[in-house]
Amino acid sequence: MFGQTTVGANGISSANSRMFRYEVVGLRQNEENDKNNYNIRNSGSVFMTVPYNRMNEEMQRITRMGGRIVKIEPLTTAEAN
Repeated sequence: MFGQTTVGANGISSANSRMFRYEVVGLRQNEENDKNNYNIRNSGSVFMTVPYNRMNEEMQRITRMGGRIVKIEPLTTAEAN
């Protein structure tokens, strides 16, 4: 598989440990995000940290919430913590 490294019998995949930061604008409160324990800010950017293996799901969720991704950047291990 492209972009993945498997080591040993149990398989430690570097794809599962990679994290990305999404910068999202235009989120609005709706039925989808009313499930959250917090309200969405009305202005400015929202930053979300997403593991590589959930990127597609998170993009779909952001779209359903009315948001637009303006930037995706990979995080180093120091930034992800």
